[in-house]
Amino acid sequence: MIDVDYLVVGAGAMGMAFVDTLLTESDATVAIVDRYQQPGGHWTIAYPYVRLHQPSAFYGVNSRELGSGTADEVGWNAGLDELASGPEVCAYFDQVMRQRFLPSGRVAYFPMSEYRGAGRFHSLVTGEKFEVRARRIVDATYMKVSVPAMRPPAYEVAPGARCVTPNALARTDSPADHYTVVGGGKTGIDACLWLLAQGADPDRLTWIVPRDAWLLNRANIQQGPRHADAIGRMMAARAQAVVDATSRHDLFDRLEACEGLMRLSQDVRPTAYRCATVTRLELGQLQRIKDVVRMGRVRKVGVDEIVLDHGTIPTTPGTVHVDCTADGLAPRPVVPVFAGDHLTLQAVLVCQQVASAAMIAHVEATRTDDETKNELCAPIPHPSIDAHWITTTRASVAALRRWQRDPDQLDWLVASRLVPNFGGRAPDELLRVQQEKLAALA
Repeated sequence: MIDVDYLVVGAGAMGMAFVDTLLTESDATVAIVDRYQQPGGHWTIAYPYVRLHQPSAFYGVNSRELGSGTADEVGWNAGLDELASGPEVCAYFDQVMRQRFLPSGRVAYFPMSEYRGAGRFHSLVTGEKFEVRARRIVDATYMKVSVPAMRPPAYEVAPGARCVTPNALARTDSPADHYTVVGGGKTGIDACLWLLAQGADPDRLTWIVPRDAWLLNRANIQQGPRHADAIGRMMAARAQAVVDATSRHDLFDRLEACEGLMRLSQDVRPTAYRCATVTRLELGQLQRIKDVVRMGRVRKVGVDEIVLDHGTIPTTPGTVHVDCTADGLAPRPVVPVFAGDHLTLQAVLVCQQVASAAMIAHVEATRTDDETKNELCAPIPHPSIDAHWITTTRASVAALRRWQRDPDQLDWLVASRLVPNFGGRAPDELLRVQQEKLAALA
């Protein structure tokens, strides 16, 4: 029997961020059970050219910086805060485990282990079974983060058709006649940009985009004084857009006008919103791809044709189809974060999973009753459609109003390196007006 205060299931980014803050703000002991051979969760099996879509400065755990704190000098992110690569993120979490968690003497780590529920797990290598007695069991896997390497395509692939994961794309040893990227989300964007960066002719690329999405301008998600004025102006313009909007369409037009949101094509009204970020330079590169197919989801990839929801398009035996359709953060039912002896990690800051996990740990360490904890940590589901920009922003405004009534909570948010663009207290009347206007637009 292993006796600890907390059993944390999952050593991905959220699990690591939770444990880090718990170690800082309490004297708790922790057992971490994870099915992978090193910490980092989906990062350990993601495609090799994956990078953060947000600055390294806002990612990881609260106690340790990720990256060098510099701006990129070259490439399509030039002038903006650096974006850690997948290998950098994996190395970072490994260092956090080896240099902080384990030396503390308060963390027991069980990699390559399968959790079976009720405090029981077994080793995937030896089969040895373990039982943990803990005051609280923390589910750090509830968000079910998925990447293409985790599962086969969700559509039929005919014998003879070439369909690969983004991982395999980076291991190619011979050029294809043509490349068709299937999926319009973050992974699809990454695959298109990677191909273009390798010098692929845009005319040899097809991009299947079931739903165009509103994209965040990464220039508005930066750290440090050199960006402060521009970000302050953008946030003020965004608040004004909410107050002045006469309809949902008008709101998005205003957000686009102040460069809070961007889109792939001026001829297509986006219907999706997933918090994906791009720079102006990246967007310009994506717009070089002219063969963008908007006929719904793929149903079958054949040797000579691709069947979609709303028709077919031709393909060839020499075309490599890159499957980018895994739903990285699929919709999950909202459940209370704190429930008796169970704690379920979810986003409580919109689209900021690691900051949310760290904040939940802070609340766990500094509050005594679950009712208060749940009031401070109301989950905000990951957005999927355009209207979710409105509902998640409204939820964020409501949360900020709650936090401002709690000086300790407000101080923690201001001090945390994981919370981007948090300027502290805002006039409650302004927040109230925004909240009411967003409710009317939803």
